Amino acid sequence: MKSSSCKNRNNQNSTMKKFLLPIIFFCSLPFLALSQTFEGTKIRMIAQDQFSEGVEELIEFLKIPNIGSDPEQVEQNLKWCQNRFNNLNFETQLIQTAAAPLLFAEKMLSPDKKTILFYLQIDGQPVDTTEWDQANPFIPVIKEIGADGSWKLVNWNPGDPLQEEWRIFGRSASDSKGPATAFITALNYFNSNAQEEEYNIKVIMDFQEELGSPTLAKAVEENESLLKADMILIMDGTRHISNWPTLTYGARGIATATIRIFGPSSPLHSGQYGNYAPNPVYKAARFIASLKDSSGRVLIPGFYDGINLSEEDKIALRSLPENEDSLKVRLGISQSEAVGSNYQESLQYPSLNIRGLRSAWVGSEVRTIIPEEVEIEIDMRLVPETPGERMIKLLEGHLKSQGFYLVDSIPSAEERKIHPKIANLKYRLGSLPFRTEMNSETGQFLNRALKKVFGEKLVNMRTTGGSQPIAPFVKTMNIPAVSIRIPNPDNSIHAPNENLRLGNFLEGIMMCLAILSEPQ
Repeated sequence: MKSSSCKNRNNQNSTMKKFLLPIIFFCSLPFLALSQTFEGTKIRMIAQDQFSEGVEELIEFLKIPNIGSDPEQVEQNLKWCQNRFNNLNFETQLIQTAAAPLLFAEKMLSPDKKTILFYLQIDGQPVDTTEWDQANPFIPVIKEIGADGSWKLVNWNPGDPLQEEWRIFGRSASDSKGPATAFITALNYFNSNAQEEEYNIKVIMDFQEELGSPTLAKAVEENESLLKADMILIMDGTRHISNWPTLTYGARGIATATIRIFGPSSPLHSGQYGNYAPNPVYKAARFIASLKDSSGRVLIPGFYDGINLSEEDKIALRSLPENEDSLKVRLGISQSEAVGSNYQESLQYPSLNIRGLRSAWVGSEVRTIIPEEVEIEIDMRLVPETPGERMIKLLEGHLKSQGFYLVDSIPSAEERKIHPKIANLKYRLGSLPFRTEMNSETGQFLNRALKKVFGEKLVNMRTTGGSQPIAPFVKTMNIPAVSIRIPNPDNSIHAPNENLRLGNFLEGIMMCLAILSEPQ
């Protein structure tokens, strides 16, 4: 038989347990909330809830002009970004370079969590205001498509309902303040609701990407420890033509060249000297014609060396949701060049493009002269198998093989006397190419996260046709890199009337929420 004191102690213990259990459960709720997994339905609900506020913030961000060659504009954007990330409880610091500084931000939650480094492009292309269908490209406007097919202004106020088919027009709406703001909007949800992301987060912000990120590579080398991460995700780039959420695992690099082909030492009267003084335009035309055959394949020996697509690669490239006939109609062409068997396959090879030609005068200023020179602007998009230095040497060798004598600047009178074909070649090496394997651990993680929201409507692209300054991270830090594609493919990137479809912005918020909440 138990004593009375034992009975009292048991009753007290029982009472205490009943009292403590609700307290323990209640106190554990925040921790349960911190570690919960977001399912697709919840991600969509959260994104819809954050949509209007995100659009409002994007509009304000776009009002800050962001030309990377303007120090004052760089400073204004840098301050905005630093304040915004500080308000999101990130620690920030400047990475000084020989040009514009980079901004670094981090939120280190736990040493047990993996770390994702996000790359944000903040600057944009210069604008010609006379070509835009709005008063100022840096005063963004919302438009909807009218019955006549033209874009009409929408009078939207913060808090009003938004339509997914509406678009924001303004410089950098799609490239790339829109994607950056979608990411910030997702971070804002976690911060405002005391939720923890599943990963430690580091962010590097580039204010001179459109200038080729001239100091980024050195900054990465000098700050490798600071930037250390398990992967880098690039919040930049346009979606696949299907406009499905897109993951791109590589980008082509770029090398540019300017070739000047010389004629007479000064412009000559075509009546007095026609049929006597050779016109350099014809020499330039014959050289240009020697670069490609009639099917569009580059004729420079060795141009495609080292590139081998496996049958598995070709099957993956053919599996993307593309209609070649519709693409040709959209581009306004009757047939494609024969570099690859389809559009995606063509992106796996280097390209050679004449991006500009200049000689004498045209239009209202045309005159009857034999010009003194022709200037040819060339860009070559590179793949990992075709380094820029090699491709420039191949181009130079081809120029010489066509009989041109190369000079460093303007040919001397003696050189003009001896050599009938004279040229000058200057070049610049830009972003390096990179590629991450699509079936890598990073690729599997991203597909797992995004398929929760979008199901099978997700595009995995081996590479993009454009260039991004990401190779320094891959090369120096030896980490995988994938581009998270948000903007609509018809966004007029780099051109007048750049725009971002609001439905894409909404899906961008969903993509970021899904990635940040996906368990490791």
